Order: sequence, then C-alpha cells, then structure tokens
Amino acid sequence: MGELRAGIVPVTPFQQNCTILFDEATRRGVVVDPGGDVETIRQVISENGLTIEGIWLTHGHLDHAGGAMELKDALDVDIVGPHAADEPLLSRIADQARTYGISGLANCTPDRYLTEGEKVSFGDHEFEVLHCPGHAPGHVVFYNRAASFAHVGDVLFSGFIGRTDLPGGDHATLIRSIKEKLLPLGDEIGFICGHGPGGRFGEERRNNPFLV
Repeated sequence: MGELRAGIVPVTPFQQNCTILFDEATRRGVVVDPGGDVETIRQVISENGLTIEGIWLTHGHLDHAGGAMELKDALDVDIVGPHAADEPLLSRIADQARTYGISGLANCTPDRYLTEGEKVSFGDHEFEVLHCPGHAPGHVVFYNRAASFAHVGDVLFSGFIGRTDLPGGDHATLIRSIKEKLLPLGDEIGFICGHGPGGRFGEERRNNPFLV
C-alpha cells in the first residue's frame, strides 16, 4: 500500500474543492464531490495518470454533486453517498443551478446511499462514514483513521462552519455534529473541507469562534 494522497480541483463559480483521493503507489483512487467543470476534472485525472474507482459525495448541494452524473458516465464508475436524507437536494440540482445562472449541472441519483458506521474504501485505504447533518440533512464525512485524515465537506472550515440558512440546515444540529462526532476524533486529525484551506481539528477546537 502506498501513501494516501489528495489533490484539489476548484470547480464551479463557488470554487468548491473537488478532491481526488488516491494511492501514491498504485495511482488508483476516488473523486469526492465533483460539483461541475467535469472536463477539467478529467484532464487532471489524465495528466496525473490516475485510475478512478468511484465517486463519493459528502452531500447533495449543487456545487458538490452537480457534475457527478456526467463524470459517472465518462468513467463508468458508481456514485456512493451521501446519506439518503439528501435525496430531495440531489433531485433539484438542475433547478437550483438555473437560479444561479449555472449551466451543465444535472440532478444526481447515487448508486448507493450511506449510513452512519459504514465503511468505504479504495485499495487498502479505508474510510469510516460519519453522518453529520446540520449544513445538509444527509451530509456525511469520510474519516481515514490510519492517516489521521478526514474529508469534512461543508461541515467545518478553517475558522468557520458550514452555512445553516439553506434548506434543511440547522445551526444547533451542525454544532452538535462537529462537537460530538468530529472533534472527539482528536486534535491531530487533518481535514480537507469543501471550500478554502483545510486544517486540523485541534486548531478549530481552540480558535474557531463558532466552537469556543
């Protein structure tokens, strides 16, 4: 098994962190949250000699899932996640995209939804699934215990937290998800989030104004 690596491809006008997680030795991996700009994502995959085994979704907002069906068709892989509570969001992506004036995004039908406690993997890299609602009802986090790493989507940001003023959002629920499911994993856990730079849970526990 090689080391777990991650590359970020900013996509859509929202500059969402589409993330490619891959094994350094085998060059096999998955795409997390392909929100759009699928040709750009495919170019990065090709230029880096990667073989993609699946698409993982943290939640159903258009900037995270809007390109998933197109990428699925191009790569002939399954879409896994998020939790089924986000099905209403996934079924309205095209309508939402039109309200923002964004073209080329499509509704998404995952091949499999995820639940708390499941595990997903590629190669020897195993991730635990944590259901962390608050930003979106079906939001999930992918946690790799061996690498002390989590992909937290839009639950937590460096110095900030996910929005809760969107349909299905709830501030108290989001804070509970962060404090009861993410921070107990340990201060040393590094994370990639859905927008902007990542960080470590310890830094957020000590300094994030929404958590202290």
